[in-house]
Amino acid sequence: MSATDATSVGVIGSGILGLSTALYLQRAGFAVTVIDALPAGGGTSFGNSGLISADTAVPIAQPGMLRKVPGWLLRSDGPLVIRSGYAPRLAPWLLRWIGASSIERVLRISDAMRALHSTSLHAWRELLGDADFQRLVRPVGQVRIWEGDGMESRIEMQIAQRHAIAVEPLTAADLQRIYPGISPEIRRGMRIPGNAFTVSPLGLVQALHAQFLAGAGQTVHERVLKILPCGPEGFTLMTNMANRRFPRIVVAGGAWSGRLLEPLGLRVPLESERGYHALLPAPSIELPMPLSVKNRGFGMTPMAEGLRVTGTVEFAGLEAAPDERRAAALAAHARRIFPGLQAGEPRYWMGHRPSTPDSLPVLGEAPGHPGLYLAFGHGHFGLTGGPPSGKLVSQLIAGAKPAIDPAPYAIGRF
Repeated sequence: MSATDATSVGVIGSGILGLSTALYLQRAGFAVTVIDALPAGGGTSFGNSGLISADTAVPIAQPGMLRKVPGWLLRSDGPLVIRSGYAPRLAPWLLRWIGASSIERVLRISDAMRALHSTSLHAWRELLGDADFQRLVRPVGQVRIWEGDGMESRIEMQIAQRHAIAVEPLTAADLQRIYPGISPEIRRGMRIPGNAFTVSPLGLVQALHAQFLAGAGQTVHERVLKILPCGPEGFTLMTNMANRRFPRIVVAGGAWSGRLLEPLGLRVPLESERGYHALLPAPSIELPMPLSVKNRGFGMTPMAEGLRVTGTVEFAGLEAAPDERRAAALAAHARRIFPGLQAGEPRYWMGHRPSTPDSLPVLGEAPGHPGLYLAFGHGHFGLTGGPPSGKLVSQLIAGAKPAIDPAPYAIGRF
């Protein structure tokens, strides 16, 4: 099958970023086809923490973090796991991650994160419209807490000051008032009022998809196996069902994007940071806004289906089976923070965060391949960065002036 009209674009991936890009392209006058073996939101976009962190600009790699890694790995319920035998394959990515953790690099990365994330809520409202935005998004802030005497790192405070991000310190009394039943071990916290959350990540993606279909967009449920360059005619996408040709394509395949690009000579340090969640239905507590427990590396978000407890970074590649003990540990963490928490039978999930060493996505046209655009790699920040990134990529494809400088997100930085 061929779609060689000059305005046609093929988008690989029906997650948040793929659909955001598709919808912005459609509104710019392009005829867009989204190709994904899974239904809209059926991948990693389904199970995330639901955080829309417009006022978050702190990368994962930070000064001094390397010293914490051995302790994390030694804890059976710790926030980090590297599966046996996977360390050699992970080593090149880890070396780049370490290189991104200097103060100078972190501050530059935070500038790029801020430029992208600060427009997130505006982009979500722009894509969804007022009715769906009000139905699905809660712009009430997020809270970070620490057990004992823990506190935010110096670099986190420096970044907040650098970007004039509003933060509200919370005392133990504040936390008991906002979150009745919280453990007395939680003595301090911090609210970021400019952040938000969704009560249904899947609902968000489905709303984007509904908008896309209403605009005459096409969705094809096929698995893209290979990208074949066709010179001035663009690219043929070889799927498990057909060959589909487009003058332009967007690779928004999440953690699987690297596999599609490597045969084209495009190598990107992209790893799957496997994350887990435990959904606790009918919880006995009601959270007015999400909680992130910084010293344990997990969070809790109130959602339509119950309390979603999310966290863990597990490096094991794309093929290894899930380890439900990771999800069970998250449920146990939640009960440590709220000792009286009761809920129904937990439901466990695992997904693949597409992560780069510097926490920035890969966005823009691929060098040496005119018409091939890249859109992946948001790691922990896909719900936040997806819509603004989709807007940026659509502007680059349309030849419009980009709203922000695209240079920090280019694949050439690697």
